[in-house]
Amino acid sequence: MARSFGRLCLAFAFWLVVVPLAFAQDTKPIIVFAASSLQTALNTIAKDWSAQTGKPVTLSYGASSALARQIEQGAPADLFASADLDWMNYVAERKLVDPATRTELLGNTLVLIEPAEGPPTKLEMAPGFDLDGALGDARLATGNPQSVPVGRYAKAALTTLGVWNAVGSRIAGADNVRAALALVARGEARFGIVYLTDARTEPKVRVVAPFPSSSHPPIVYPFAMTAASIHPDAAAFLAHLSTPAAIQVFEAEGFAIIK
Repeated sequence: MARSFGRLCLAFAFWLVVVPLAFAQDTKPIIVFAASSLQTALNTIAKDWSAQTGKPVTLSYGASSALARQIEQGAPADLFASADLDWMNYVAERKLVDPATRTELLGNTLVLIEPAEGPPTKLEMAPGFDLDGALGDARLATGNPQSVPVGRYAKAALTTLGVWNAVGSRIAGADNVRAALALVARGEARFGIVYLTDARTEPKVRVVAPFPSSSHPPIVYPFAMTAASIHPDAAAFLAHLSTPAAIQVFEAEGFAIIK
């Protein structure tokens, strides 16, 4: 009887340790590192997915450049969503993402914005357009052209259109696209260059005009699981981003779907 009682106690102790650990594993959130411009759409998609599955998702937003470097430094993440191909390629070259899971899902539109108050500015996005004159001594907000994807796209577009040399010195290079958007919304920059999806989230700005798609590299959002991820639900959430329900959210926010 003593031996049976001992086995019972051992089994009970095992249950006390293993069951809570299993429960903790089941409820551990999927950690997603995503470009700032995905914030509104991914918040909605993750909330809906968690409500349906009971699986939590933690979303961390920032410039793709900063997120890629954080992954390189060992920051825990299960998925990475970049706003351009370069930073996804950066982590891929270092074998930090699983290449079999990589998918290029979304596109976007580059636009010139201004504060919504006051008379609208009329500018035609054509070679040599007078952005310099419209800007005056004020600042032009966008992402840091050296590293942040939206800033890189902006520099490429302005260079193609022949106006970078005239306005480049007045660039207010923000850490990410939402920070650039905020500068314009607060009236701290006369114009900004952001994505259409971000402009649509902020009622204090309006779109002056879109940039020709031919003026800059295609805006592509690649997604992939990180090589270090062992989360059992990470692949399922990544797959969910291509479902009709998620696509509907992305399209409602203004993203283009890459077939």
